[in-house]
Amino acid sequence: MVRNKKRNAYVVLKTKEVFSLLNIYPYNNGHIMVVPKRHIDSIERISPSEWQQMHFHIRAITSALRKILKPDGFNIGINIGKVAGAGVDKHLHIHIVPRWEGDTNFMPVISQTKVISQSLKELYKSLRAAIEKEK
Repeated sequence: MVRNKKRNAYVVLKTKEVFSLLNIYPYNNGHIMVVPKRHIDSIERISPSEWQQMHFHIRAITSALRKILKPDGFNIGINIGKVAGAGVDKHLHIHIVPRWEGDTNFMPVISQTKVISQSLKELYKSLRAAIEKEK
């Protein structure tokens, strides 16, 4: 199988059963997805060790994002099922979305476009460095 090097380059943290990566179609700058390596379609099927590692990822990533991007808050959530907005149906993942006071504007309303002011590559480098410092 040929791997997409660009997509793999955006993995910011890996543990035995979970990985976290930058969303290449972000809602906001710093949008991260925390994903179990095992294909899981419901919360009931997540093992205790997967939950523990997902929690570790959420803590490490929100800490790094606070230092780098200085958001005013976060949306952290899970979309389960297509009707709930899951982009990858039947593969559970947790979204971490940094939020800032007044971070919505006219662009999504008028042209269905979101303006992100930082490249994924630049953010990736900053996040990896911040996460490494935490270890």
